[in-house]
Amino acid sequence: MSVNQQRSWLQWWGGSPRSLLFDLAVAAAPVAGEFYSHGGRLTDTSPIALACLVVGFCALLVRRRFPFPVAVIAALVGIPTGRSALGVTEIALYTVASRRGPRAVTWVAAGVQVTALLLTIAPPEALHASPGFGTSILLLAIGVPLLLGLWVFGRVSALADYRERAEQAERERELLAERAVTEERREIAREMHDVVAHRIGIVSRHAEALAANASDERSGELAETIRDTSVTAMSELHDMLRALRDDPEDEPAAAPALAGIPDLVDDAVRAGGNVRLDMPEPVPEVAPVVGRAAYRVVQESLTNAAKHAPHAAVRVEVTEDADGLVVTVTNRRSPRAHAVALPSSGFGLVGMRERVATADGKLRAEHTDDGGYRVRAVLPLHPDEELADPSDSGRDPEAGSD
Repeated sequence: MSVNQQRSWLQWWGGSPRSLLFDLAVAAAPVAGEFYSHGGRLTDTSPIALACLVVGFCALLVRRRFPFPVAVIAALVGIPTGRSALGVTEIALYTVASRRGPRAVTWVAAGVQVTALLLTIAPPEALHASPGFGTSILLLAIGVPLLLGLWVFGRVSALADYRERAEQAERERELLAERAVTEERREIAREMHDVVAHRIGIVSRHAEALAANASDERSGELAETIRDTSVTAMSELHDMLRALRDDPEDEPAAAPALAGIPDLVDDAVRAGGNVRLDMPEPVPEVAPVVGRAAYRVVQESLTNAAKHAPHAAVRVEVTEDADGLVVTVTNRRSPRAHAVALPSSGFGLVGMRERVATADGKLRAEHTDDGGYRVRAVLPLHPDEELADPSDSGRDPEAGSD
């Protein structure tokens, strides 16, 4: 039997076998009490008495599903034999009070049980002669289970109300947090547009002017390379700004992939870098998140090599082995350094590690024996499950330099 079938069969007991076993024990308790109180035998074995006993047992078994009918049956089951099954009536009345609360149906069930109790315990004239006895019986058989059931109903209702309020407060907190994040992202987008985009635009215009007035062909080519790089950076920056602002009307930009690594190397070579690429043909088929991670590792590593080891030889290797996709970028020791140190944010390696982690991969960065630097990322070709990608939320911490 499947879990769903079992829960459907046990729906009267909340889908729990333990609730069914508990109700079986509760239903059997009055029957066991009849045997125990009479030395292990029934004093009344007439068909009516046995039928009442069976009906009472079955009624208590389904008390969760039909609390009011069970209370009425429990009140009437002892009338034909002239005896009152106090255990059955107390359990039935408690069930009605605990599941229906202070409603009319609860008071009706209590009234029916009071009437049946008066008819089965003793005639009215006997109760009139001994009112204390009748009051005690009414309090024990009616008052105690009724008050206990109402208390349980109130406690359950209060807990449910507290739980609902807590869930509502949690939902409101999440909405406020999302709103704060959205506002922060929009503020970042505005600052990036006002500062970074402005500076890149100035670089692009200066490069265009330099290309138009270059004194030789080599200088013109370098100026064109700077201008093309500035245009590409501006395009990527605009794509990131759209993602940060969550503009639904904008079409999503084409995400970088493994096939874009040769273009990165070509741009570095045109800018005067000494970069060599070893990459299999055709390009390995990988998951999109893996391709983006590999692209960003190569991009950041080339940026760091140009910044910290200018004019040094750089080798980019992309291979496929039993571990998955292996991306290695190694640069030698720089023969000379920049006259002016380039600014560094210090987040380049952190960003690379975060990007590789989103693809369920591993990254290792270390110095080489010859004074150079090596970055090695091992990425699975096809992650087991769709993994989150920072570019989807507009956060790409490793897109820039460190």
